[in-house]
Amino acid sequence: MDEASGDLHMVYQDSSIVVVRKPGGILSVPGRGPDRQDCIVSRVRRVFPGCIAQPSVHRLDMDTSGLMVLALTADAHQHLSCQFQNRSVKKCYIAVLDGIVAQEEGEIRLPFRLDITNRPYQIHDPVHGKWGITQWRKISVEDQRTRILFTPITGRTHQLRLHASHPLGLNCPIVGDRLYGSGRPGDPLLLHAFSLSFEHPATHEILSFKSEPLF
Repeated sequence: MDEASGDLHMVYQDSSIVVVRKPGGILSVPGRGPDRQDCIVSRVRRVFPGCIAQPSVHRLDMDTSGLMVLALTADAHQHLSCQFQNRSVKKCYIAVLDGIVAQEEGEIRLPFRLDITNRPYQIHDPVHGKWGITQWRKISVEDQRTRILFTPITGRTHQLRLHASHPLGLNCPIVGDRLYGSGRPGDPLLLHAFSLSFEHPATHEILSFKSEPLF
């Protein structure tokens, strides 16, 4: 299955879950204020009016595109939430970095936290930060930019963006990143949730999905 229903691009659906391909520039969940209510959750609830009030079990940054799974029932929500909490969900992202990464692959481990004076910016903090762990592999180099496959082991806020840009990470920000790189308003963030694999909450079958980036 791969279809658009109104303004929601569905990759898979059944009575328990829906997997969608989120465009960049759209919130995953509602924000504060009436002008920030359009999001993936509100679109899912519009297409599936019988679903639970809070179907989200994980989020993508507003500027990040790619695959998301949402729960349509309370049982599915509990089951999927446990999988994310236990880190049994497998996720991979494709990103284009602004610069050339010399190494071929590796693992980044950095503790970081929210900068409370500059929200939502995250900063490296070896004392008070929480560890973020990301495995990565270089795919190609294109016009002084590096295409990378990221496999996050943890799911911290802005983890891939910080790990890409920080000197203790890859020291190459993601193209279009306005927080950690040289992106400007309106520039697309070249970060895409490429693959997603999890156990179906009702059938217990392992489901795997892929969505190629548009960049």
